[in-house]
Amino acid sequence: MPWRVAVVLPAREGFSTGAVGAVGLQVAALAGPNDVIIGAPVEGPTLLPGHEYRAVRPGLWPPGNRRHRYAAAVLRIVRDIAPAVVEVHNRPEIALHIARSRPGQHVLLVLHNDPHGMNGTETPARRANLLRWMNVACVSGWVRQRFMEGVPATAGQWVGVSPNGVAIPPSVLPMPDRAPQVLFAGRLVETKGADLFVEACARLAPAYPHWRFDMIGGDRFRADAPLTPFIAELLPRARRAGIRLEGYRPHADVLAAMARSAIVVVPSRWLEPFGLVALEAMAAGAALVATSTGGLPEVVRDGGLLCPPQTAPELAQTIARLMDDPALRVDLAARGRAQALHFGMEHARACRAHMRAEALRRRI
Repeated sequence: MPWRVAVVLPAREGFSTGAVGAVGLQVAALAGPNDVIIGAPVEGPTLLPGHEYRAVRPGLWPPGNRRHRYAAAVLRIVRDIAPAVVEVHNRPEIALHIARSRPGQHVLLVLHNDPHGMNGTETPARRANLLRWMNVACVSGWVRQRFMEGVPATAGQWVGVSPNGVAIPPSVLPMPDRAPQVLFAGRLVETKGADLFVEACARLAPAYPHWRFDMIGGDRFRADAPLTPFIAELLPRARRAGIRLEGYRPHADVLAAMARSAIVVVPSRWLEPFGLVALEAMAAGAALVATSTGGLPEVVRDGGLLCPPQTAPELAQTIARLMDDPALRVDLAARGRAQALHFGMEHARACRAHMRAEALRRRI
C-alpha cells in the first residue's frame, strides 16, 4: 500500500471553494490519494472536494502566540496519522517543530516564497540548521538559489526544485476571437503592482476606446476581503481610468476571464518566487505582459513580454505594443502555450513525488 503523507497548510491558508490562495490550490491539485490535508477549520460544506481534510483546532497550550499553538495542534494530528512523510508548506518553524518532536520523522518543507523573508529561513545559519532535520523543496530555481545563499554547497543534496503546476486546456479560444480586453488578476496590493496597472491603463484608455480594462481581486483570497487604505485610494483612480472592478472571484472565474481576454498583465514589484498567475495566463492562451522580477523570467521565458518593475510608463508602452500588433498577440499566445506545457500537472506531480521519495530515503 502506498505510504501516507500529511500535508500541512499555513494557518491562514484557505481550502474552500470560496477562500483559497495559490498554496491551497497547488496542494489540492498535487495531492495524492493517500494524502491527508491539515489546515484551519473550513466553515460550511465548501471544502475543496476529493480530499481527506483534518481541521486544526489550537488549544490554550502551549503558552505563547497563536503560531505556537497552531504548530502544537498540527503535531497532535500528525501523531494520530503517523505518516511516512510530513510535507509542510511555507512554514519552516512548523516543520522544525515536527522534526524535533518526532525523532526519525521524515519531513519535507515546501517553500513558495523567498526564504530570506521567512521566519526560520532568514539567515544562512538557520537555513543550514533546517537541513540537518529535513529536506527542502523550492517551487522555482530562483527560490532554491535564494535558499542556498550562504549555505554550504554540500548541503545542496537536500534541496530540490518542485515547481507549481497548471492544468493545460486541450484547446483555447483563438486570439482573433478574444475580447479586446486587458486583464489584471491577483491581490490588490502594492507588491503585486495593482497601482501600476491602474496608472498604465489611465495612460492607455484615451487612445484605445475600443479596448476594455478589467481587474479581478481583493486584498485577500476571499469574498469578504477587507477594504484596505491602499484599495480605498486605488478604487476612484481605477474608475476614472475606466477600469471595470470585479472584486474577488473564485479561481474558476479567474481562469475563465483569462480564457477570453486578449492580454493579461502581471505587473509585480516584489520578487515573485514563481508567478502562478503568469503561468495560468499562458496556459489559457492569452498574450502575457509581466515584470522581470524573481522567478518570473524563469517561468515565462519567451512566452511573454517582460518589462522592468515600478515603471508605469514602460508598462503602458509594453501593453500598447501588443494592443497595436494583432500578429504579435497571436505569436506570443502560441509561445506562451508552448512554455506552459513545461509546467503541466503531470510534471509537477512527478517532481513532488520525487522530492517526497528523497525525503523518505534520507536517514534522519
